[in-house]
Amino acid sequence: MTQVIIYHNPRCSKSRETLQLLEQRGLQPTIIEYLKTPLSVAEIKSLVKQLDFQSARELIRSKEALYQELGLANEHDEEKLYEAMATHPKLIERPIVVVGQQARIGRPPESVLEILPA
Repeated sequence: MTQVIIYHNPRCSKSRETLQLLEQRGLQPTIIEYLKTPLSVAEIKSLVKQLDFQSARELIRSKEALYQELGLANEHDEEKLYEAMATHPKLIERPIVVVGQQARIGRPPESVLEILPA
C-alpha cells in the first residue's frame, strides 16, 4: 500500500478536516506536524515539485502577517522564499497531503481525493 503523508497543523480547521477525511477512508497517514518539525529547504522544494507548482510563492501563505513583516511580497529570489518557509514554517500553506510522487493542498479538503489510492 502506498504511504500517505499529511503535513498537518492541528490548530487549523482545514488541516483537521483533511486528516478526518483521510481517516474516514480507512487510511492511517503519517502525520508530520511541520510547526514542531520544520521542513528543510530541500523538503520544501520537493513539495513544490510534487504539487506541480511553478514557484515557491504558490506554497506561501501570503495573508500571514509574517509574510508582510518579512517583505516577501517584493521578494523575487526563489531561494529566499524557500529559506523563509524553512525558517518560518507557519508561512507554508496547509495541509499538504503526499501520496507517492504527488501532493495536494487540502483547501478544500476534498482536493486530496484526486491523489488517493483507489
